[in-house]
Amino acid sequence: MKTFEAVALVPGHARAKGIALPPLSLWGGYDAQRGVIVDATHAGHGQSLASRILVMPRARGSSSSSSVLAEALRNGTGPSGIVLTERDLILSIGAIVANELYASNVPVVMVDESAFAQIAAANDHIEIDARDATRPASVRVIAP
Repeated sequence: MKTFEAVALVPGHARAKGIALPPLSLWGGYDAQRGVIVDATHAGHGQSLASRILVMPRARGSSSSSSVLAEALRNGTGPSGIVLTERDLILSIGAIVANELYASNVPVVMVDESAFAQIAAANDHIEIDARDATRPASVRVIAP
């Protein structure tokens, strides 16, 4: 088990199997109803983000991705949490809106590139703890 310090972009707590992907635009790239990546050019084409911790260096594309993320979370087809290497206002807004409107609990955190590489390489469960604003958020890789 390895723990990495993170910066909380959206507070919350999540524990689920990770899915590491290259940058994805949710707008036009993810079907929030079916819960699958529909961008035929993306390495994750056909995969689901539902109930997974999305490990992605950064998002790609449209500001409309926030609405797709919020809709996926409302439908139960979105990720449980998101780990990034770059601040992303668009994904953060989508998670914040879903947390407020739909009482979801989807944390979004940022880690440095070294931690990201180790988290992305692990084929295990991941726990994001960004509940307490008085201490740094953390991402923990948990062997099954």
